[in-house]
Order: sequence, then C-alpha cells, then structure tokens
Amino acid sequence: MNIANLITLGRLFSVPVVVWLILSDQLMVGFWVFFVAAISDGIDGAVAKYISGETVFGSYLDPLADKALLVSAFLSLGHDGYIATWLVILVVFRDLLIIGGATLFQTVTRSLDMKPLLISKINTFMQLVLVTVVLWAAAYDIQGGIIIAVLGYIVGATTFLSGAAYVITWSNKASEMEGKE
Repeated sequence: MNIANLITLGRLFSVPVVVWLILSDQLMVGFWVFFVAAISDGIDGAVAKYISGETVFGSYLDPLADKALLVSAFLSLGHDGYIATWLVILVVFRDLLIIGGATLFQTVTRSLDMKPLLISKINTFMQLVLVTVVLWAAAYDIQGGIIIAVLGYIVGATTFLSGAAYVITWSNKASEMEGKE
C-alpha cells in the first residue's frame, strides 16, 4: 500500500457519502466532496508516477474507484432529474460493458492488461467535469442549462466512442490470440 493507493481508496470511500449528500439534497456539501474526489483522480496518478510508484493493485483500484464514483453520481443525479435519463443509461451501460468485457477477456485469454485507452481517459475527465458542473450549478442555484447540455452531448459522444473502442480493441486482441492457437 502506498500514498497513491491510499488517495484512490479515499475516492472509493467517498462514493457512499456523495450519493447520500445528493439524494438528501445537500448539494453544496455534495459538490465539494465530489470536487475533492474528482481532483484526487489526477493527484493519485501523479503521486504514483512521480513519488510512490505505480502498482498492479493501483492499476485495478483506480478505474474501479472512477467507475464507482461516476456511475453512482450519474445514477443519483439522474434520479433527482439533474442529468438526462438517456445519458445515465449510456454511462452505466458503457461501464457494465467494460467490466463485463474485461471479465470475459480475462477469462478467455488470461491476459487482461489494465491500461486505459486515450478516449477512455478523455471520457472519464469529461464525465467528472459534467458532474462537477451539474453539482455546482444545483448547489449554488446557477442556471447552467446550455453549458450542461453541451457537456452532456460531449459526454454522450465520448462515452459511446470509449465503449466502442474497448469492444473493438478486445475483439481484435481475442481474434489475434485465436489465430495463434
């Protein structure tokens, strides 16, 4: 266990707090807790890379923490009507597709490599930005309609592209492995 992994665990443990704060309409505190959790996503990566070292455990824990935080935030904000239902469904489906695909790939090939694609990193960043802006606007009673709508469509596009990229990447790798047998 190192500093980067502890930061990531902190983000993971913030998930039920964020959900509770959103669902109990404590959006200002929810905004700040989510904001700190979102910032921790960049901090843990930098700490791992430059100070405490990257670990196999961290390479699995980090995307798990991201998915737990974002899916929970999207479901909570969608439940309360802050994020469009279609976008919540797309985000949740993409993450289920990735988790299911990773599990299937590992089961079949025994060679899962947990390195995120560039489009996935962009997607995670855009999802964090969208949730942060939605919470900020709701917490401080700011009209963010057009900005939130544009961010929503950007997140929709990056979510779709990211999910498709993983399916294509894993399908190609699995086909290559079958061809070698």
